[in-house]
Amino acid sequence: DEPCTYLCGNSLGALPKLAKQRVEEELQTWGNTAVEAHFTHPLGRPWMNMVDLVNPLLAELLGAQPNEVACMGTLTANLHLMMASFYRPTQARHKILCEARAFPSDQYAFASQAASHGYDPREAVLELSPREGEYTLRVDDIMKVIKEQGKEIALVIFSGVQYYTGQVFPMEDITKAAHAQGCVCAWDLAHAIGNVPLALHDWGVDFAVYCTYKYLNSGPGGIGGLFIHEKWADSEKPKQAGWWGQDPETRFLMPPTFTPIRGAQGFQQSNPSVLALAALLGSLQVFKQAGMIPALRKRALGLTSKLANLLIKSRWYVPAGEVNKLYPESSSGDTKQTSKPAFTIITPLDPEERGTQLSLLFLPTDLMPIIFKGLMARGVVGDMREPGLIRLSPIALYNTDKDVETAARSLDEVFGEI
Repeated sequence: DEPCTYLCGNSLGALPKLAKQRVEEELQTWGNTAVEAHFTHPLGRPWMNMVDLVNPLLAELLGAQPNEVACMGTLTANLHLMMASFYRPTQARHKILCEARAFPSDQYAFASQAASHGYDPREAVLELSPREGEYTLRVDDIMKVIKEQGKEIALVIFSGVQYYTGQVFPMEDITKAAHAQGCVCAWDLAHAIGNVPLALHDWGVDFAVYCTYKYLNSGPGGIGGLFIHEKWADSEKPKQAGWWGQDPETRFLMPPTFTPIRGAQGFQQSNPSVLALAALLGSLQVFKQAGMIPALRKRALGLTSKLANLLIKSRWYVPAGEVNKLYPESSSGDTKQTSKPAFTIITPLDPEERGTQLSLLFLPTDLMPIIFKGLMARGVVGDMREPGLIRLSPIALYNTDKDVETAARSLDEVFGEI
């Protein structure tokens, strides 16, 4: 309840006032109107069609057509649904290419999907790692693997923004390279939507999945979403059908035969949570008022660049390229024996290669919990990821220059007390 400097929107977005208002409106409607609100709503947004208010706003953020977007489920559940349709492996082409150290839920999904088709995940899932002594992937290395092994790869799927390092991948270029080899190309946009510019339709992305509780501020455990390109709208790919994907004209007539909605919304399964949709709707309306990504991206670049510049000036900062020279044991990932405390930024310093997040790696790595506790004591809220990492993310919608100045100053103060 105390004032703080909140730089953790990459993990859980702050509560928009309009999101709270929209949820309270639906709670009141539930109390007063009950089941009839599915069809007759005092504020003109019947629950049966409420998702239709959200999808166009999501489409704008994704660079998609409205029929390419569905708001439903959760990210990992949607990933499994998409892979059930798009990952159709053969003996000759069954591999999945992704970045090493992807978010663990993605890794679990990839491995379990490969195993469900009878393939050994250790062989079927190709995890591409940075070069020794580096923290982020080189695009040339990604392209090389796609070119050399593309005929064996069924699915290329990376994170639009890497959750640990904050690296933004060149989604258009990777998608084109994957398609040139006959691979399906998909993206996990958990850390990209609401953060960086997207043009999924124009890029020809086959499918994408995302959550909405990070940069989209829909609340903890908020509803997820997916994108399926228009080129697949009339495809007869298998889908795991449910009644909310049924043609709305006949949905409540309860027909025994499934007639899907054309496009992404035909993959919907269950009635979405109205309260989750209300929170997301309120937040997306704030995005719209703020000018969506073109306006927000410009401000975000300024905030993150200012934070990076302040951190680089710290006497405790070590450039990422010098870490292995100054701390040789860090190349193994174990810096616990390092005596001199320091930190580096493993996120690309080029603003075009990152979103709002900066990932700070602490040397030695067991120093990180001490630093994190010290920052929290000063009201600076980021989040920590093992081994040795603290993520700070200034959000254009609600963070200020003062916030980034406070964070940088507080970090120096904590180091000074060690």
